[in-house]
Amino acid sequence: MREKFGFFICVWIILVGNCLGRFVVEKCSVIVMSPESAKGVYECAIGNFGIPQYGGTLVGTVVYPTANRGACQVFDNATSFKSMPGGFPTFLLLNRGDCLFTLKAWNAQKAGAAAILVVDDQGEPLITMDGPEEAKASAEYLQNITIPSTLISKPLGDSLKAAITDGKMIKISLDWTESIPHPDNRVEYEFWTNSNDECGPKCDSQLEFVKNFKGVAQVLEQKGYTQFIPHYITWFCPKTFLHSEQCKSQCINNGRYCAPDPEQDFSKGYDGNDVVVQNLRQACLFKVANESGKPWLWWDYVTDFAVRCPMKEKKYTKDCSNEVIQSLGVDLTKIDECIGDTEADVENPVLKAEQDAQIGEGSRGDVTILPTLVINNRQYRGKLAKRAVLKAICAGFQETTEPAICLAEDIETNECLENNGGCWQDKTTNITACRDTFRGRVCECPIVNGVKFFGDGYTHCEAFGALHCAINNGGCWMETKEGKTYSACFDDHSHGCKCPPGFKGDGANSCEDADECKEKLACQCPGCKCKNTWGSYECSCSGGSLYMREHDTCINKNVKTESGWGSIWAILLGLIIAGAVGYAIYKYRIRRYMDSEIRAIMAQYMPLDNQPDNNTHHMDI
Repeated sequence: MREKFGFFICVWIILVGNCLGRFVVEKCSVIVMSPESAKGVYECAIGNFGIPQYGGTLVGTVVYPTANRGACQVFDNATSFKSMPGGFPTFLLLNRGDCLFTLKAWNAQKAGAAAILVVDDQGEPLITMDGPEEAKASAEYLQNITIPSTLISKPLGDSLKAAITDGKMIKISLDWTESIPHPDNRVEYEFWTNSNDECGPKCDSQLEFVKNFKGVAQVLEQKGYTQFIPHYITWFCPKTFLHSEQCKSQCINNGRYCAPDPEQDFSKGYDGNDVVVQNLRQACLFKVANESGKPWLWWDYVTDFAVRCPMKEKKYTKDCSNEVIQSLGVDLTKIDECIGDTEADVENPVLKAEQDAQIGEGSRGDVTILPTLVINNRQYRGKLAKRAVLKAICAGFQETTEPAICLAEDIETNECLENNGGCWQDKTTNITACRDTFRGRVCECPIVNGVKFFGDGYTHCEAFGALHCAINNGGCWMETKEGKTYSACFDDHSHGCKCPPGFKGDGANSCEDADECKEKLACQCPGCKCKNTWGSYECSCSGGSLYMREHDTCINKNVKTESGWGSIWAILLGLIIAGAVGYAIYKYRIRRYMDSEIRAIMAQYMPLDNQPDNNTHHMDI
């Protein structure tokens, strides 16, 4: 039986030119709110287990246990860190060392703690608390850790311990709002994965995550909210070991792309080169599907392949893979062209790009943890679970641009439900400036039915512009009386309220009828009588005269009538005379024209008396 060949032996597995790589610690913030002596903002390192509250904050009080200060043992039944109803959650301050980070978190969680802060025991830069290696990763509790875990520096830890010893209450806020960049309305994320399904609990949790997250990922991708790319880590074999049995069984393309043996035993099961080829096939499927405008088919393939082609059933083969690909309607020919010759001594463009992508740039370090996600160029830390990952992706959207799924009850609490978030609200129409976002509420004057409200969003919002009167009458006065309705709101681009003609007041709270008669604003002509009405007035004239409102004057009704009929008769008589004259001229001209035409026609066929007989024939003898 051949000896096992270790997964992380740096003799031949060299990542990006060195064994350590460039690892970046992803951070959160610890905001100490009290006591006064410790107030400030400090960095903390996000643990690679549990569920960090990406995009949010968590406020609580710090407790340093009197015993079991490393939380390496289960806390007894008499010790509970559960918060009282209405009280702040408890954050457990723990010493580093003596046991696994994950065991500390699990024991603290079982005792009721809402989070743990592990104090580093050395004055060094912060590190990432990770889960145990493969040999120790069989503990069932690993996938059940849900509380967030952070590592804090030794100076901060010592300061908090001293304050607790002095009997002071420590209140802090764990802040993850800036742990993932959120520059715009689309999130770009990568999933670094592996097709191997025989690596124990990590592989099992990865497959479970893909199955559960598939629906969410496809909706986000199809609606354009995200841009997703799957990636696969590969290593290369140093030239010195190219002809070794280990390299040959775990690498393709002459040692350029390698993966560890699934069982870490060359005598049985599948080899590492089988894993590399399947990784390449999955990467090529994504490439072909993406080129056809359907990148989300990758999730269907990976899910179906895991179910239909598992290693345990000896179905981890090309034939089984092709059956899954064909069922999804993806072109097999293009995928085979993408894969190329895996035995040739040449570079594969797809796998070469994958190795290049592993190298960190800017704020992102090398990808060395598998599986993991990179969201907006920051590596995800925490449990690989649907809700936890979705929270992290939602934290990558710019405020107010996140899709509705990010505001679901199991993802985010709606802060607008309590006291309207402290924002402006029109209680008459229930229009509010409070808008819930993934990171909390914003007070922003709304747009309702195409009408924009303007104001500070906290104490005042006002609608104006075209159609704004349709919404609560623009907040202006309006009243109906005597069958008439008047409003101080005008559907134009004016701002504010203005009483209509016939009224006076501020327009917002009230408009009172103006008495035009009393104020001598109308009916000032001699003989005019004025009567005030609601919103207007009526004028009348004595002696049967007619009142002309435009000129504020009275006109005799009879004179106007006689003069009008006289004018009409004069016009009619003129029209009759003009018609008779025209008809006479017409008749005279027509008669003369007809006579001349008839004479011309008759002259052609009947000789007149004074003309010689042109029809007489002469004969010469």
